[in-house]
Amino acid sequence: MGESIRMVDYFYMESPDQPGEAARVLDQLRKAGVNLLVFSGFPVGRKAQLDFVPENAAAFRAVAKASKWKLNGPKKGFLVQGDDRVGAVADLLGRLGAAKVNVTATDAVCAGGGRYGVILWVKPRDVKKAATALGAS
Repeated sequence: MGESIRMVDYFYMESPDQPGEAARVLDQLRKAGVNLLVFSGFPVGRKAQLDFVPENAAAFRAVAKASKWKLNGPKKGFLVQGDDRVGAVADLLGRLGAAKVNVTATDAVCAGGGRYGVILWVKPRDVKKAATALGAS
């Protein structure tokens, strides 16, 4: 199948860093039928940051508004999905490095079945340059 690289909108919010908080947020999205392509959460000081890449940004924003979440975004990121191979992420980061694009953050995962996925974040000023370097759609 190869590899697909696309520019995506992502959003983030802060939440209390306590047991069950991410589950509560994700449950609201599930009940509304909002599918996520990417979800990531991590501590920031005494809070947690929750990152979302929704399949349908309008539906995601509607839930966020109804739930009174304080969202940041949309911002741009790059979602890569492809056949897993040794050095797959190294190749992507090498292309960005050669284009003089500094990666702000990345999360990669083996998806099983010989597949992998990665989300890449770059500074807003580097989005177009990164899109060109990655051949993103």
